[in-house]
Amino acid sequence: MALERVLGGWWSSAANPSLKGHQLLIVSPTAPAPEWVSKVKKAHRDLDVQHIDINPWTIHAAAEARTRDIDWSKATVLLTGPLVPTIEQAPRLELVQLQSAGANYLLDNPLFKDTDVAFSTANGVHGPQIAEWVITTYLMHQHELALYLDQQKDGHWNRVTTALQDAVGARVGILGYGSIGRQVARVAKALGMDVIAYTNGRRATPESRKDTGYIVPGTGDPDGIFPSKWLSGADNQFEEFLSSDLDVLVVSVPLTASTKGLISGPEFKLLEKRKTFLSNIARGPIVDTKALIGALEKGQIRGAALDVTDPEPLPDGHPLWKAPNVFITPHVSGVSNDYNTRVYDILALNLQRLAEGKKEFVNKVNKKEGY
Repeated sequence: MALERVLGGWWSSAANPSLKGHQLLIVSPTAPAPEWVSKVKKAHRDLDVQHIDINPWTIHAAAEARTRDIDWSKATVLLTGPLVPTIEQAPRLELVQLQSAGANYLLDNPLFKDTDVAFSTANGVHGPQIAEWVITTYLMHQHELALYLDQQKDGHWNRVTTALQDAVGARVGILGYGSIGRQVARVAKALGMDVIAYTNGRRATPESRKDTGYIVPGTGDPDGIFPSKWLSGADNQFEEFLSSDLDVLVVSVPLTASTKGLISGPEFKLLEKRKTFLSNIARGPIVDTKALIGALEKGQIRGAALDVTDPEPLPDGHPLWKAPNVFITPHVSGVSNDYNTRVYDILALNLQRLAEGKKEFVNKVNKKEGY
């Protein structure tokens, strides 16, 4: 078998349908369903599947002692979160399948930046539930439902609403047209909204607008047909995007050095004309918190829905809690009973690509871009 040797891993360039010699190591408190294991073993009969009951997201003192006993040496494929081995501990590793949509917490890890080990994300598993959160919180604001809920708790009937803008004809700008943004677009279009997409790279052709990542069947915008306009950073159109009379701005870009503080004072000034509603389901530091509070207090924007904050967790007594017209949830918009099922679907697809001798895995992270 032809081998291409790289720092930190070994790669098979030939097809290996049975995945003989490969070990899948799963570090998760949730074991794969027996049906999933049976399906994978039927497709790749020689694959060794090992599960370690450790939550890679909450490594505390007691769990940390257990991690020292993990044998990473045979693993060629790893399913995990922030917990990854050193380069020396996992010399045969080829692919790390992450349980999260982003890889920002590993960008400075030697295994990520100093080797050719491939990293794939769980991008695509969050689209349905997060799109529901985005649209729900926007409609909640438009229909003043928080106010009426407070009145209900007090047992008080008071008809406050005299006029409101419904969703038909409203415009949503989606900053980062990935799997989440595409499902937001699908739901928004169903409500009669106009969609404008913004991506870092130029998407000038129909082929370039297609979604090549994991897609939950029946969701999203696989062919990129929903936006009425598609703007890009490659064409220096960010200011034009924010100035497009947006009723809603959905922030769904990854956190990188270039996106930190992307939405701040000057950007809120551009959004002031339409008093755009801000929805952030990406990462807190993408939006400057101090500037956001100011924009809410001055009425530059009509409101904000935040599932992520900076800092996070948001401390008790932080001024953002008291800002007007803000709705905050504790990073829960991605929760779904089908989350793990979808992650294992992506893993199965990538195991098949590995068996075929392919290196272009589903949701493979571009190490230069960080996503």
